[in-house]
Amino acid sequence: MISVVQRVSSASVSVQTPTYFSEIPCGLCVLLGIEKGDDKEHAAWMARKLANLRIFQDADGKMNRSVVDVKGEILLISQFTLAGDCRAGNRPSFISAAEPSIAELLVDSVEEALLNNHGIPVSKGVFGAVMQVTIVNEGPVTLVIKRD
Repeated sequence: MISVVQRVSSASVSVQTPTYFSEIPCGLCVLLGIEKGDDKEHAAWMARKLANLRIFQDADGKMNRSVVDVKGEILLISQFTLAGDCRAGNRPSFISAAEPSIAELLVDSVEEALLNNHGIPVSKGVFGAVMQVTIVNEGPVTLVIKRD
């Protein structure tokens, strides 16, 4: 499981067909890739990591607060291309990406854990859709989190 996490002052996702729009104010925009072999334990681990990641500034300007501490939200977007392997050739290989039916369940598991175990409001993209994502990256702060 791999995620690209961005600290945002706002973020939104839209889909043209069928029409869909969701947005969050301050929080995290999380692009989440599910790989073969990932399971609910990986999903719970990722949710804990995202909830407790201290990347928001405290009163001293240090990155010492979590999304929970700042009462932020998470925009969670499934992105299978994070499983792309670009080491050979110029066209990414996606053989390590999980099958869509498994990936969708695990994205839902991350969402449920964030909401139920950590109390974080979560908005999502549309699984498998072509989405337009707009973010205002605060900092900028961008991290890659990988759970093997």
